[in-house]
Amino acid sequence: MNKFIIILFMGFTAFAQESKALKLSFSGYLETYYAYDFNRPDTQARLPFMYNYNRHNEFNLNIGLLRAKVEYDNAYAAIALHSGTYVEDNYANETTKIISEAYVGLYLDKAKKSTVDLGILPSYIGFETATSASNLTLTRSLLAENSPYFMTGVKYTYKPNDRWQFSGLVTNGWQRISKTDKNVAPALGSQVVFKPSDKSMFNWSTFVGKELYNNQWGMRYFSNLYWDQKWNSKWRTILGFDSGIQTDKSNSDKQLYWMSPVLVAQYTLAPKWQTAFRAEYYQDKDHVMITANDEFKTFGTSLNMDYLINDKVKFRTELKYLNSQEKIFANDTSLVNNNFCIITTLSFEF
Repeated sequence: MNKFIIILFMGFTAFAQESKALKLSFSGYLETYYAYDFNRPDTQARLPFMYNYNRHNEFNLNIGLLRAKVEYDNAYAAIALHSGTYVEDNYANETTKIISEAYVGLYLDKAKKSTVDLGILPSYIGFETATSASNLTLTRSLLAENSPYFMTGVKYTYKPNDRWQFSGLVTNGWQRISKTDKNVAPALGSQVVFKPSDKSMFNWSTFVGKELYNNQWGMRYFSNLYWDQKWNSKWRTILGFDSGIQTDKSNSDKQLYWMSPVLVAQYTLAPKWQTAFRAEYYQDKDHVMITANDEFKTFGTSLNMDYLINDKVKFRTELKYLNSQEKIFANDTSLVNNNFCIITTLSFEF
């Protein structure tokens, strides 16, 4: 502990002799959408396990976000406020809903190879963000929708060079701002990023901590692995695989398993036109992550077309089809095996 305090103190004082200047910057993101679900659900949210574009047959705001960042000497801080149907669905269990990010960070050395961040942080898991203009597909994959968007805790990152990056985290748990049980130990996380070239990246993120299942706290072990490759000026692919183990304390410490592979391919048709295809599968028989009336074993495909109006504005349309081995999708008053929807968005990033 004493060594950690000494390192933090050195980080605070490393640039004491340099000139100090306060740098303030603002950014934002606004995304409107229209979604039509051919199952015509009568519930507010189209699908209980999706958190974006989840209103049927209506125009709405998926997310509106404003971010401010300040840098001073060897310290920096950021805060982001958001609103929209994404916030209503994904933050339903949180008392603090308006805050997307709020953290303070420090550079611990002059070369800025070591940093520590503390607060509400963007998730270190996965290749898709809530601001979908930066994602290859319009909607997020099933694995991304059912893994954390954010984490609350402390993160240490060491970047020895341009090829490697290592991070370790201590958090309040699996996508949680406030802890529901203060006696539960903090969760641990890790991230390793390897970039063999400027066109290729490998990422491995892990999570270990106690999470609720059947109203009891059991251990959760989770791994997120993906490979992002830009083949040339037109083709880009992402191959990912999530897997997790949950201990069921209510059933003799039984080990429950879920997993999801996904492949995304993007092709640039012209300077202002892009298209992307996704194939994915999600298996969660015991409903650790996804609650359904039967075993969740679902295959999904999507195809989208993007028009880049300018470097800040995107108009995107996606066709998305889900097919389950069991009848889990609501269709009027019955349950069916499939779900098909069309989603169109207009986003402005600044």
